[in-house]
Amino acid sequence: MAQENKFVIIREDLVQDPVVVITEGLLIGRLLECELLLNHPSVSRAQAGIKKVSGSYYVFSLRPSNPIKLNGKAVETNEALSPGDTLEVGPFLLDIDRTEDALVIAVSLQIGMVVEATDSINPQRGTTKLLPVQLPGEKKSPAKTRAAPLPGDKTLDIFWDKRIREAGKMVRPSPLFPKSQRRAGKAQFNWTPTTDLTSHWPVSFLLWGAIVVGLLSIAAAYWYSSAYAPAPVSHAHAKSQLDLFPPIAVKANANSCTSCHSFSKSMDARCASCHNAEAFVATVIEPHVAAGIGCVSCHAEHRGTDFKPALAAVALCNGCHNDANKSSFNGRRVSTPHGGTFGYPVADGKWTWKGLNDDEWALKQIAITRLPVDTDDRWRSKQFHALHVQRVRVLPGIRGNEQGELSCSSCHKSFNPIDRTTPRTTCGNCHNGNIDLATKRVLISQDKPNCISCHVQHIKDKRQWGASLLAVSQ
Repeated sequence: MAQENKFVIIREDLVQDPVVVITEGLLIGRLLECELLLNHPSVSRAQAGIKKVSGSYYVFSLRPSNPIKLNGKAVETNEALSPGDTLEVGPFLLDIDRTEDALVIAVSLQIGMVVEATDSINPQRGTTKLLPVQLPGEKKSPAKTRAAPLPGDKTLDIFWDKRIREAGKMVRPSPLFPKSQRRAGKAQFNWTPTTDLTSHWPVSFLLWGAIVVGLLSIAAAYWYSSAYAPAPVSHAHAKSQLDLFPPIAVKANANSCTSCHSFSKSMDARCASCHNAEAFVATVIEPHVAAGIGCVSCHAEHRGTDFKPALAAVALCNGCHNDANKSSFNGRRVSTPHGGTFGYPVADGKWTWKGLNDDEWALKQIAITRLPVDTDDRWRSKQFHALHVQRVRVLPGIRGNEQGELSCSSCHKSFNPIDRTTPRTTCGNCHNGNIDLATKRVLISQDKPNCISCHVQHIKDKRQWGASLLAVSQ
């Protein structure tokens, strides 16, 4: 079996990636069928060849009348190649290097030029010869030790003669310049067109159809807002002008889809940017942020023009916070609060109420501060009682002070020891049910806990969800 040689061709004179050629012998010349094609009139059709013999690569001069040069010296028959050698073939320079399994040939064009006189009568007449330019400071490589030339071998001569005949007679594709053979006879007429000649009208129709559908979809989203909505939006988001003053939004939504739905921001971010007005700022309490609860988790849309998203959020408190809800929120679970009662936030003598953080407490504007000696339980107790005594008015059936405000005796029947039983039953007198004062509509039935009377989600809402419980002076 013939020995295959591996060559890596790097064409620095062409815009071409390195090519790996595996062949018995690398043919160098001007023929298109040569593995290393050097297209220049001064290069012979098949000028030289390179073959690996006994572990060394040898260059063979195949045209004695136009020999190839190795390091500036013409090669008469053959010479062994070493890393760092330079072959000259016409105006081309072939820099030789070697890896473990391949010979690397970097092809470049010479850039210097000098005139070599050939006429003794007229020295200006002659032939031009391109010479390499030596860079300033460049040192010449020392002489290399190389293998001796191969002795005359008929086998090698027959090999190269056969390679030259094949290159001259057969048209086979070159790895560097692939070219298919011209068809003959009937094959010239019975042919299949290539992809560049094939009609692509089905793909064009599909592409243009997709573009037209996309444009129509965008137009529908802007011109007919309800085209893709599962149901009309609420009346609050369909209005073209704000009718609440001070306003709770930056601008009226005017039934626009793109006010809420956007590729650049999430819907929660769009809600927060719009509801950032004088009377209302769409903040979310820290426990809900930790649980991954945002605006759209409570305030749903597309349920009809008469639907009010705010009322849905009120009812959702009881629907979510109960033992029957088995869902988890960022790994957190919910349960029925206050043990199923309206709740007194003390269990086993400790406050279960987490209290208000500094920002929330500052918004209440109550003149009570935390002292250095106050423990967490003590500070929560001071917050809780200050919120009730200084802010809540007395409802019918509950005893209060002369100003009609809630007092300590409104809930506690005794103080030494402190009565913790009565508050568990009296909390429901205030924290139950909810009626819209404007429309007299029942928002929360009388037997259901009014969560928002204590737990305010949007702490910067100036409208005060629990306004019905606040004292008149507030």
